[in-house]
Amino acid sequence: MPQTISFTKGHGTGNDFVIVPDPDGALDLSDDQVAVLCDRRFGIGGDGILRVVRASAIDEGTDAAAAGAEWFMDYRNADGSKAEMCGNGIRVFARYLAEVGWASLDGEPLAIGTRAGVKTVTRSELGLEVDLGPWRVETDEVLVRARGIGAPRPGLGIDVGNPHIVVALPDTRELDGLDLGVMPQLHPEPPHGANIEFVVPSDPLVRDGVGSIRMRVFERGVGETLSCGTGVAAAALAVRHWAGPAAPDHWTVDVPGGTLGVRMPLVGDEHHVLLSGPATLVYSGEVALA
Repeated sequence: MPQTISFTKGHGTGNDFVIVPDPDGALDLSDDQVAVLCDRRFGIGGDGILRVVRASAIDEGTDAAAAGAEWFMDYRNADGSKAEMCGNGIRVFARYLAEVGWASLDGEPLAIGTRAGVKTVTRSELGLEVDLGPWRVETDEVLVRARGIGAPRPGLGIDVGNPHIVVALPDTRELDGLDLGVMPQLHPEPPHGANIEFVVPSDPLVRDGVGSIRMRVFERGVGETLSCGTGVAAAALAVRHWAGPAAPDHWTVDVPGGTLGVRMPLVGDEHHVLLSGPATLVYSGEVALA
């Protein structure tokens, strides 16, 4: 008999996930099982899987458990591949923990283990906010070929715990004309691939001290998604980098699935990037594993 598991469907600005509770680490989902669960025709449908497991019950959670995080977000892309982080996913993960009573979002920041280290989540005006920590701007230029924009465009590498390549486009016509049903090509190809963001600055770029951009994204292991949390952060950081030292530390980013907020406060002696936005739980049920 096939094994039956519980699940909850959730999303953050349309970036959707199948949440699988496995507190004691009893499940060993294969890449094929993840792919079937995420299949939009033959499964539940989602951009990825969020397995909810105690940090002490998974080998990858050892450091997180030592740092005081009870829970570990085992995030898998829709093709089954592992990912370091997911900015929308971790907000949905935190919302699930609070909803089922396994953690609280009232009071101290909620620490959650990820493959990119321990991240903290708090409530915010837009819903929930995650501190993604410090970031890194890569020095090597990457050329990006994408259907619908003609000649290759230069991309800026931004690492926010997972790798991103951000490409600036001149206007919304080019952004809307992109065909992201075909995977963009990177030259050179990063060793572990990257999410690719295409951004257009608003006009004016800054209003009342807040920057504003539009974005579309192709996620490795998934394809185009309605939103990508870490991609939103990377896109805001890239535009801020290009705009120079006078650029603001607060941004709004419009994606096909909605609007997210990004800010870059000084935490201790280094700047962090924080992402805020909604996290929605849609329905729960049971499914037989393939």
